[in-house]
Amino acid sequence: METSLYFAYIGIPIVILFLMGIRIVRPTHRGLIERLGKYHRFADAGFHWIIPFIERMFLVNVTEQMVDAEPQEIITNDNLNARVDAQVYFKVNGDEDSVKSSQYNVNRYQWQIVNLARTTLRNIIGTLTLKSANSERGKINSELHRTLCEETKSWGIDIVRTELKEIDPPKDVQETMNKVVKAENEKIAAIDYATAAETVADGVKRAKIKEAEGVKQAKILHAEGEAGAIKLVNEAADKYFTGNAQILRKLEALEKSLENNAKIVLPTNSELVNIISDMAGVMPFPMKKKEEGK
Repeated sequence: METSLYFAYIGIPIVILFLMGIRIVRPTHRGLIERLGKYHRFADAGFHWIIPFIERMFLVNVTEQMVDAEPQEIITNDNLNARVDAQVYFKVNGDEDSVKSSQYNVNRYQWQIVNLARTTLRNIIGTLTLKSANSERGKINSELHRTLCEETKSWGIDIVRTELKEIDPPKDVQETMNKVVKAENEKIAAIDYATAAETVADGVKRAKIKEAEGVKQAKILHAEGEAGAIKLVNEAADKYFTGNAQILRKLEALEKSLENNAKIVLPTNSELVNIISDMAGVMPFPMKKKEEGK
């Protein structure tokens, strides 16, 4: 009976105290254990036990996190109000010194990163025009990342990357910019259409030139053939009809004219043979004089 009472008064409180001191640290976190308000030891992932009411454990997330720098109005170098927003990705390094620095060297590092990012963006974009700020986003991201790394190196934090979400100009300026872009696109389309039309016209021109050259060549060949034929005829006439080449050509011309049933009007008292001879340029046959009295 006394043993049972002893266990009830002594054992149960000890068990309760032991259970109250159990702490489990996940792989995504690291722990800092303080004893009576003073740093005592570091807690990796796994099982840990602290003295209840005397020791406390503070868990720190060591996975990659993201904070939004929140939209803000920034006056650019050309006196335009741009709405700028950015995101910062960071993580607390998992070693003991870095975890301690994130808790003891800075107060609420997430909030500090947001304000530092906003201030840095104002300094960077304030020196740029709105057009250059939109075209140099990579440069702004690099400058923002470099500045944040330098300012937070004593916090035990690694700035993974920074990203600009938006750089929006005022509504009226945006409408004007859209009109300019539209006009540029229409200009490019007109130039492309004119180039295509010029190409088609050039092709048609080349085709007509080729066609004209073909007709020209055909006429030249035809003329050369005619000249060759005339040459052969003249040579034959000189060979077989010496001195009568012109008469032969006239006879050929007369032959062609009579092929189409040409009508010939004979003068009175004319001989048909003599008429044909005159047409061909041949000396007419002499007519016999009719004997008188017949």
